[in-house]
Amino acid sequence: MTDSPRYTREVAPSKVQSVDRAIAILYLLAERGRDGVGVTEVAAELGVHKSTAFRLIEALEIGDLVEQVAERGKYHLGRGIVRLAGATTAQLELPIESRPVCRRLAEELGETVNLAIADAGEATNILQEYGSSAITGRNWIGRPTPMYATASGKVLLAWGDAELVHKALGDDPVAYTEHTITDVAVLEAELQKVREHGWACTIEEFELGLNAIAVPIRGATGDVVAAVGVSAPSYRLPVESFTEVAEQLLTGAAEISSRIGYYGATE
Repeated sequence: MTDSPRYTREVAPSKVQSVDRAIAILYLLAERGRDGVGVTEVAAELGVHKSTAFRLIEALEIGDLVEQVAERGKYHLGRGIVRLAGATTAQLELPIESRPVCRRLAEELGETVNLAIADAGEATNILQEYGSSAITGRNWIGRPTPMYATASGKVLLAWGDAELVHKALGDDPVAYTEHTITDVAVLEAELQKVREHGWACTIEEFELGLNAIAVPIRGATGDVVAAVGVSAPSYRLPVESFTEVAEQLLTGAAEISSRIGYYGATE
């Protein structure tokens, strides 16, 4: 038996044999479609013993990437593949589908509107539209910002996993202003409010004199995949206007979410 799989694909093999074999199985199942492939055929394609092929298939099945065709002893791609593909598609379509909505929000609000995603423990803006009052605004596209000190970041943290909060703060969080939240317990309490209200805000937490509001955008599976927000000088975006502005953003976010495949009810 050969150590390397006979089944080929368009990417180079990895240096981890078990991973390479698992990838080969996924490609093989993709090729065979709904007819499925049995353990014996998988073993022959990979050039391994049936017990090895079964263990690999079993691991993929646990991860919901492979499913067994009922009472046929054959396997096909699982629902997990669909979820992963949907998440990838949403990320690729997100800037395109969001642009007209963000542009409209910027016109309605007269301020800078940004679209941000989580990236390595930070919030990175991938789209920015300027309103009439923000012609000389700063360009934040592609620039990472601290999740704990920005409205978009708080949204992404609020619906992220538990470890994300600690990762975002790090061992020595920077206090960008005297209003920046750097305590884990205080931040977690703030994020609970974000989940309850459905939107996040910052009041001079990243820059003195700068306020911001953001709301979540959901992908096809219902997970929060991005945040759309508005930022402006505090005298143009005062605290008393937050609720009204948040409602406008929520309407826009719902449209963006539907454009990338989300049709369910929000939490």
